[in-house]
Amino acid sequence: MQVGTAFAKFVATIAVTFLGLAALTFFIGRVVPIDPVLAMVGDRASNEVYEAAKIEMGLDRPIPLQFVSYIWDVLNGNFGLSISTRQPVIEDLIRVFPATLEMATLGIIIGIVIGVPMGVTAAAHRGSWLDQVIRTVGLLGYSIPAFWLGLVGLAIFYARFRWTGGPGRIDVFFDGMIPPVTGMLLIDTLIAGEIDVFWNAVSHLVLPATILGFFSLAYIARMTRSFMLDQLSQEYVTTARVKGVPEFFVIWRHAFKPIRIQLITVISLSYAGLLEGSVMIETIFSWPGIGNYLTTALLNADMNAVLGSTLVIGAVFIFINKFSDVMYRILDPRARS
Repeated sequence: MQVGTAFAKFVATIAVTFLGLAALTFFIGRVVPIDPVLAMVGDRASNEVYEAAKIEMGLDRPIPLQFVSYIWDVLNGNFGLSISTRQPVIEDLIRVFPATLEMATLGIIIGIVIGVPMGVTAAAHRGSWLDQVIRTVGLLGYSIPAFWLGLVGLAIFYARFRWTGGPGRIDVFFDGMIPPVTGMLLIDTLIAGEIDVFWNAVSHLVLPATILGFFSLAYIARMTRSFMLDQLSQEYVTTARVKGVPEFFVIWRHAFKPIRIQLITVISLSYAGLLEGSVMIETIFSWPGIGNYLTTALLNADMNAVLGSTLVIGAVFIFINKFSDVMYRILDPRARS
């Protein structure tokens, strides 16, 4: 009975949150100083054409009716047509989102693999030169603009040394060779058995993913250090040291174990931030993901694409946040009670 009630509350929370997000995107679309009808028909259209398009888009109806229609369309996966691509927005999002997901996933893996050990090491050597170096790296991750780091990375690693691939997901020579299955090029190339194309895709992905990973590891390392400092000051850690437990086991077995639950939330938020905050990196690297798609839509006053992209990004935030809550309760019995 309790499980059923908890599940019902969980579903209700997601539904209410998503409804609020949809309402927010709807009203943003109505208050921005962009006329979607004018963007559709052009500024040289006659009044008759303008009014006919307005009626066709349903913008002649009262706002409450427009909102109900909008919610119904969203629930049915209908975000309207994109002015830029002349295709349904949902089809565009299905096409571009896997590219962002692929880059952000590799970025968060880099952030976890490097950021967590950095934070633990900084806490274990608090006040030392090593701690200062790691904290400086974290500060740089918060301070350096993404566009500057992306341009410098392209200038050095691609233009100067040719260690990585350039803008785009793949060389033009290989374009169109791989049939899309998952939309994530690394997986699709392996499915197709095209190893050469796989490594070419890796060369294009490694630089933007590493830059995203750098920003991610800065946040993860900082929070890991903070959590570890709190645990290392606890009495059970002092007791373990007095008993002669090796320092490695004191840090990783005793002090690190309790913070893993806290790190789930940190990593989840960081991952969601990468999915949402990759707009600048995708623009610089001509990465055909949702960030680049959203930027193009904004420049073209394509409000259907803008609102659809915003809604998808918000839904991803909701999903990742709820997923972290579920994992928190699974790993921490106190949260379940």
